[in-house]
Order: sequence, then C-alpha cells, then structure tokens
Amino acid sequence: MGRFDGRVAVITGAARGIGFGTATRFSEEGAAVAIIDLDETAAAEAAASLPGKAVGIGADVSNAESVDAAVARVVEELGGIHILVNNAGITRDNLLFKMTEVDWDLVIGVHLKGAFLMTKAAQKHFVEQRYGKVLNLSSISALGNRGQANYSAAKMGIQGFTRTLGIELGPFGINANAIAPGFIATEMTDATAARLKMDVEEFRKLNADANPVKRVGFPEDIAAAAAFLCSDEASYITGQTLYVDGGSSLG
Repeated sequence: MGRFDGRVAVITGAARGIGFGTATRFSEEGAAVAIIDLDETAAAEAAASLPGKAVGIGADVSNAESVDAAVARVVEELGGIHILVNNAGITRDNLLFKMTEVDWDLVIGVHLKGAFLMTKAAQKHFVEQRYGKVLNLSSISALGNRGQANYSAAKMGIQGFTRTLGIELGPFGINANAIAPGFIATEMTDATAARLKMDVEEFRKLNADANPVKRVGFPEDIAAAAAFLCSDEASYITGQTLYVDGGSSLG
C-alpha cells in the first residue's frame, strides 16, 4: 500500500526541477499524477517517465481559461483531484531601478495569480468531496534577496495566501500549507550561475558554505517534505510554511 494509493495529485511547473522531483515521489507512493507545465511536450515526456499512471498537460497557470481547462482535463482523464501542488514559477531578477513593469507582472502573475487560479479551480472539487491538500511553493527569498524584489514579494505573498487558505478551507476538510526551499540544485539555479558568469559547481559550493548543514538541497529534499504535508499524517497541520533550507534562515 502506497501513501497516495487512490489519490490524484496535480503538480504545476513539474516538467523539471522541484516539480518533477515531487511528481516522481508522489508517483512512487501510489498517486496518479498530472504534470502541468507551459510546455505540453515537456510535460508529456516527464509524465511518461513516471513509474505510475500519469498525464502531461500544457497550461498557462496565469490564465483562468487555461487553468479551468487543465483541471477539467485532469478530472476527466484521472477520475478526480485530491492534491494540488502550486510549484510553477519563473524568475526575472534585477535591481529595483532596472526592473521593468513586465518583469514584475510576469513573476507576480505566474507565482501568485497562478496559485490563486489553480487553487480556486481545484477547491471546487475539494469542497464537494470534503477532502483536499494544497501545497504552495514559497522560498527563502521571501525573507528578502537583493535583485529579487518581484520574486521576494511573490513568495512572501504565497505565505499570506497559504495562511488565509488554511482559515477559509479548513472547515471543508482541506489542508493548505507551504514549503519555502533554500538553495536547490536545479536547472533554474544553474541558469543563475551562468547569468552571474560563475561555474555551476563553484556557485553550488558558495551556497552550500552559507548554510549550517554545508550542502545544497536537491529536488528530492523538497519532495520528501511535500509528501508528508500532502499526506493524511499531516491532517492537523494547516496554514503553515516549512522552511527546507539547510538552516539558511536561522541567520
């Protein structure tokens, strides 16, 4: 018996990185998984590589019609929805005086509006069945990070959104929590290294040395925490943000 046998999990931005790591863990534990990504081809390829039943769906999480169509397709193809992981995200880093309105709107749109639209679409099913798990991805950058005014604002907004979901949805058997990752070795952070003209391994070592456990995180670290928070073992936990950051937020 797997922890998620009989459950359908939807994970956004899951064609790679943290999202794919989480999709893999949930699939290994018995869930039917819907990978939602802006790139439908990448989503389908990722879904095909999972060990259990899975579908890949292309959708723009910042667009209401696209989101509603994606959730409807999940329910039709997988028979329901029980878990939603709002992981989709982008970065458009720059110092405030260089940041454009487009940079701001894109990041806020994917992270915050995307989580809002996906949760609104999913909660209709959750409320009806009086069961659901919502997990939102925040970040240690919510505490402030140079060059990330847009990203930091979005990620702290996710925490406030999560707390409010806990209050509003708790009476309907729905738990809502968030994970705030620290530095995680992914294609996105490798791209940051390239933008800074740093060697990837050097960049990872720099970040490893900056936290108490002296290593970087990996998608599997986030997936392990996600699996717990989306399980029935965590049914008395809601509205919380768990920092999975190797102790970086300790100061």
